[in-house]
Amino acid sequence: MVRIDRVSSMINNSRYISRDISWLKFNERVLDQAHSGNRTIFERLKFLSITDSNLDEFLMIRVGSLYNYIDYNRERVDYSGLREVPFKRRLFAELQRFHTEQHELYKQELKPYFEENDFQICKLDGLSSEEHAQVEQYFKKTIYPMITPMVFDSYHTFPILMNRLLIFGVTTKNPGDKKKHRKLSFIQIPQNLPRFYEVEREEVIIFVPIEEIIRKYIAKFFRNVEILSVNLFRITRNGDFTLEESDEIDTNFLEEIKRKLKTRKTGRVVRIEIEEGYDKWMLNLLKKRWELEEENIFEISEDSLIDFSSLMQIVFHNEFRDRLPVQPSFVPPLSYPDHDLSESIFDVLKNKDILLHHPYNSIEPLLGLLEQAAEDPLVLAIKITIYRLADDSRVTAALLKAAENGKNVSVLFEVKARFDEENNIREAQKLQKAGCFVIYGISSFKTHTKLMLIVRKEGAKVTRYVHMSSGNYNENTARLYTDLSLLTTNEIYAHDVSEFFNVITGHSNPEAYKNLITAPGSMREQLIDLIRQEAENARQGLPSGMVIKVNSLEDRQTIDELYEASQAGVPIKLVVRGICCLRPEREGLSENIMVKSIVGDFLEHARLYYFHQAGKPKVYGGSADMMVRSFDRRLESLFLVLDKNIRKEAMNILLYNLRDNVNSYVLKEDGHYEKVQPDEGEEPFNLHREFYKVRQHDIHEVKLFEEELQQAQALD
Repeated sequence: MVRIDRVSSMINNSRYISRDISWLKFNERVLDQAHSGNRTIFERLKFLSITDSNLDEFLMIRVGSLYNYIDYNRERVDYSGLREVPFKRRLFAELQRFHTEQHELYKQELKPYFEENDFQICKLDGLSSEEHAQVEQYFKKTIYPMITPMVFDSYHTFPILMNRLLIFGVTTKNPGDKKKHRKLSFIQIPQNLPRFYEVEREEVIIFVPIEEIIRKYIAKFFRNVEILSVNLFRITRNGDFTLEESDEIDTNFLEEIKRKLKTRKTGRVVRIEIEEGYDKWMLNLLKKRWELEEENIFEISEDSLIDFSSLMQIVFHNEFRDRLPVQPSFVPPLSYPDHDLSESIFDVLKNKDILLHHPYNSIEPLLGLLEQAAEDPLVLAIKITIYRLADDSRVTAALLKAAENGKNVSVLFEVKARFDEENNIREAQKLQKAGCFVIYGISSFKTHTKLMLIVRKEGAKVTRYVHMSSGNYNENTARLYTDLSLLTTNEIYAHDVSEFFNVITGHSNPEAYKNLITAPGSMREQLIDLIRQEAENARQGLPSGMVIKVNSLEDRQTIDELYEASQAGVPIKLVVRGICCLRPEREGLSENIMVKSIVGDFLEHARLYYFHQAGKPKVYGGSADMMVRSFDRRLESLFLVLDKNIRKEAMNILLYNLRDNVNSYVLKEDGHYEKVQPDEGEEPFNLHREFYKVRQHDIHEVKLFEEELQQAQALD
């Protein structure tokens, strides 16, 4: 108890919130969506599924990284001040608590509503004799030929068990042998089989978990031996490569990445999910082999389910597609309200900048620009950075067409985009074979910036068309993620983006950018300068204020500057979707800082930075969060919004984020999040619906700091 109290005290007294504990709080907010009785059962299952996918990635990357330090005896001190092992214990206690909440939610709040929504998840004992016959045929014809049992004994080496697959551990012995002569075999359920076998009845669809079918007929794999126990489990392996990445990573770069992909199959085990009633002998053998402790074992009751991510098979089943909310139709961009499909996007951009706010505005103007550029004989070159692409990507297709048409196409492809590496390597090689100039990353830096440059000869002059964004060149996620993208021919932007491409594709040290802030390099320092300017204005009695919207806030240097600005009297409003290591509302440290997170129908992905500047605000948008990796280990960019109307629109986006009282959670000083509820008599304000309604007149007088702006006007 003394040790637990000491650990809790260290965590609570720290100036910072643990990055990993903060991430778990984010996943709790996602799980809260599954608790919501205002959503359909299919939406709630979707959010539960997302939490499990999130948790898998967290264990593979963040917990995997922690084990890198532990396994290789390297020192790691968490933001809370805890060393590796004490922090691991605290982290796994939180993981176990979250695991319990997930499964209680599934059993108590979701399962009771399955039947009234025309489906069930049930075992074989709920089937008729005719349905049993169908299942038996499915086993004989499909499952049985695919499965290969693997025995482990003194004659057979321990098999490679795959990450995140359902696995049966079966203990057997020969008839007449003593129990101590038992053997352990493994059956891995192939990942290309659907998780559920579907039995359609007139008014209901029965989803039978595939493991129940295999369990029923498992004796067919172990003939003439005695089965002592059958245990279903699933393992999660370390998928973090941090210790392997070095300054020499560009040597034989692609082969290195391919080799790393293979290690995901054999990385150290960090978690075992296992059904209750397991064979202790088997589990002890696995724990010893993988050097695991009791905290790494996550037990699951027989009335629950291992791997909630598989519920997506039900959520997106053809029979239930109409049970999910219909996404509203796109609305025209405020900066391009009279969208005329017959007008060339090139002609439009020569006269005005266009801000697209996804998913409320369609990505079509951007795709149309790229596809027109691929065919337009006046276009000379296309340069683009790519982090993640959609399947059957129109972006790839347009770039291939451009190369076929003899245009100079340069693509900086990030082949280390986590879990998209194989697809990115394949797409990059396809472009390279077509004659595109492809750069596979820059040394040890990840390319996370989203920039495109199209060079077009128009009579005696050359016009450069620029796209800068917070989101990926991915038409699928553009319907699910909130992002900002700016299309422009402004020569100041064009100069900066051209310089940036010269730096990343060649050997060039740029002159100072006029409207871009880039990383690695000076992004942290320039943002800190802007924060310090606000603090100095506050000390001088001038109006001040900051509103910053990011996915994550983790960089200590930036956090310390925000603390200093708060102490100087600057009002600071932060909208941080996920990780937030800043501790708000602490006396003497951060009383003037408010932090909220928005989690709802769309994934908040846009980054916006607003600095009051004594009534002459600066607003930046772009790809970068306030994280060490963003500042030091990634190619990132933020662009200054120049156009007055577009700046107002960006400010309105921040304002709507602050006004939201439906999807919002406020971070308290002790690290927990409190759900925002409309006050009595206050109308609900759901930003994921309100952005479909916003019109030009709504942003005309937008103000983020009413009192301060009035003071600034008086000073003028």
